[in-house]
Amino acid sequence: MAGKIGVYFDQQNIGGGLDIQALAEQTAQKWGDLTAVVKVVPVLALALDEIKADIEAQSLDGVLLCGASPRVDGELYRLPVLVEHVNLREQCVQAYKNPDRSPTDTAKGAPELLTLMARDYVNMGVVKLQKCEAPEAASVPGVQRILIIGGGWTGLTAALEAAATGYEVVLVEKSDRLGGAANNIPMASPLASPWVDKQPTNIVAKVSEAMGSPKIKIHMNAQMQKLEGQPGEFKAAIATATGTVEVEVGAVVLATGWVPLDHKYLAPMGLDKTPMVVDAAAFGRMLVADQVKATRIAFVLDTTMAEEAVAKAAEGCPLDGEVSAETAPAEAAPAAAEGEEDFVKADLESIRHLAYSNAVNSVGMLRLANTVCEKTNDACQTFILYKDMTVPGILERFYKKMQDRLGVMMTKADVTDIREAGGHMVVECKNTLLGMDFDLDVDMVVLPTGLVPTTAKDVTIHFDYRQGPDFPDLELFDGFADSNYICFPYETRRTGVYAAGCVRQPLTMDACEEDAKGAVLKAVQCIEASSHGVAVHPRSGDLSYPLFNMVRCTQCKRCTEECPFGALDDDEKGTPRLNPTRCRRCGTCFGACPERVISFANYNIDQIGSMIREVQVPKDFKKEGPRVLILACENDAYPALDMAGERHKPWSPYCRIIPVRCLGSVNAIWVSDAMSKGYDGVMLLGCKYGDDYQCHFVKGSEICAKRKDNIAETLNRLGVQPERVELLEVAIDEYDKVPNLIDGFVDRIMAMGPNPFKGM
Repeated sequence: MAGKIGVYFDQQNIGGGLDIQALAEQTAQKWGDLTAVVKVVPVLALALDEIKADIEAQSLDGVLLCGASPRVDGELYRLPVLVEHVNLREQCVQAYKNPDRSPTDTAKGAPELLTLMARDYVNMGVVKLQKCEAPEAASVPGVQRILIIGGGWTGLTAALEAAATGYEVVLVEKSDRLGGAANNIPMASPLASPWVDKQPTNIVAKVSEAMGSPKIKIHMNAQMQKLEGQPGEFKAAIATATGTVEVEVGAVVLATGWVPLDHKYLAPMGLDKTPMVVDAAAFGRMLVADQVKATRIAFVLDTTMAEEAVAKAAEGCPLDGEVSAETAPAEAAPAAAEGEEDFVKADLESIRHLAYSNAVNSVGMLRLANTVCEKTNDACQTFILYKDMTVPGILERFYKKMQDRLGVMMTKADVTDIREAGGHMVVECKNTLLGMDFDLDVDMVVLPTGLVPTTAKDVTIHFDYRQGPDFPDLELFDGFADSNYICFPYETRRTGVYAAGCVRQPLTMDACEEDAKGAVLKAVQCIEASSHGVAVHPRSGDLSYPLFNMVRCTQCKRCTEECPFGALDDDEKGTPRLNPTRCRRCGTCFGACPERVISFANYNIDQIGSMIREVQVPKDFKKEGPRVLILACENDAYPALDMAGERHKPWSPYCRIIPVRCLGSVNAIWVSDAMSKGYDGVMLLGCKYGDDYQCHFVKGSEICAKRKDNIAETLNRLGVQPERVELLEVAIDEYDKVPNLIDGFVDRIMAMGPNPFKGM
């Protein structure tokens, strides 16, 4: 713990009429010898040398910087001691408004409530630093080898990129041929500038380069048998034709790609009923084999017919036996019970994979139509019928060029029927851009191919984790390997394993190349972070990790079950066993622990509890107003509060804000501490969860919402209104809404009156 602290006030960055010198004197008087140095400096950023000199001269082991938000210039202060910030600018001075909403006049000095707020925040900062210890790294050797699973277009790109960085590569391909689906695509949609013409994939050259690289070890006809350990020191068991091969790797790139959607989903559109109706994948193979003889071809992107048929089937109304109830999206199977060895993989394939694949099919249909026209010198007439033409990014240039192609006709249309008539096919089109309905006579109909990630159908890696062998699924993405889809697109919920290509989301070939390169960079970053004992995303560089006081552990297993990333295994008795480099430092485990067994060196139950108790809560509710504690997620809610303050969008001065790593780390004891102290309300500000989830730690806000229900029951038993504790979801860009949310909650607290425990 910090025993000698230096406190520095940034005169320039605080403002608001606050008497900074008086605040500094009060701090020195209150904390005595603990604050060995208390100074007001003109500009904090220019006082680094002075601070370093004080650290040396006074043997300081902690520094408290009072001024701007740590999000503004926190990276400037890399000092050899513990450093904490007090946000006196964005969330104190700039966020202040009078309780009656009247204008604030600071010409005569700071209002009393603003001074009280600043004093509370400084005292909270001192006690936070006092209860903080310097974390020590939990480093591992960091094996300089990357395992790449999948030898298709994405996997080969990843292997070559990883080898180019100097890392060794182990490439696992389940078939007897490298290249995957790219073997059926000799000419791809544009892969490089100027993005207007299809280009050769040169897949043969890419395969040859990988096979000739001394850095790349390739296992064909092989599959993953087991992956155990943690980032930096994984142990992979690979089942090959000659037996099991074991290899140590530092990180994994998952590039297992996709499988075509089951044809039963497109049966209502005629697939498999006549050779004149095929899907795009089959048509591509026919083109490679020079088997396409049709002179009029309809490329149909509108799959409403199939989607409606599946919806009716899900309601128990199959149509003429074409679609049965089994076609409805499968529900995820329940998780395997503890110790259960016969894990059953849920089949997550569904009709929704067609919609997910729309962008790939849009570009793919353009490419196929273009190829046909080139082969026949536009003698073959092609028709592209779409409901939504989705062309990502700069490939719009390719789309525009195709609009001028003589042999290609495109129109938005509702395809209401596809039927065979007199040796040809009739496609019924309504609501077209041509302003009329029509029947289109063609020789062949090409339907889109749904790209189903391999992770939706099979267990691809076989993790030897307490939480099971498969990737955990949020039941939002139908089997696509997921983590935080906005901020960390490559991440999975297994640290050190990075998804790339169509196993992550349906992507065009140029996007798969970019994805592969990004995933390799993340793998390299992870190995290096593991070797230094620091966390990866989102708390990059964090040295802390969970510490367990096993004397009090009751083996309840809540920590191992609730960890979003499978960082904890357990022994036969249920005692948790940490894998530190798997950990993302979210604190969900210690939020779950009823015995307060878990802590971090620089973030613990006593630390936050002491900060809560340090606030001066007035006894006279009517005269001095309420006090509201806000526990704000540091990833979205805290930045939103900062941005609101920067834009001078103030909120009630009765609130005191404490940032937390994630709402999942909020322990119920903190709410109890607040109520016992006399706080009149507690707000929990976290990321959005549900269908539009944005939690950096995937399920933190959702877990906290469930815990809040338990807290409400406890408050009811104590005779305290459960409405005094409220959880609100805040996106990082909702800074304009946050002040109103806070003021609304404070107004409700004012209407309820004081906490029954106030003054006790």
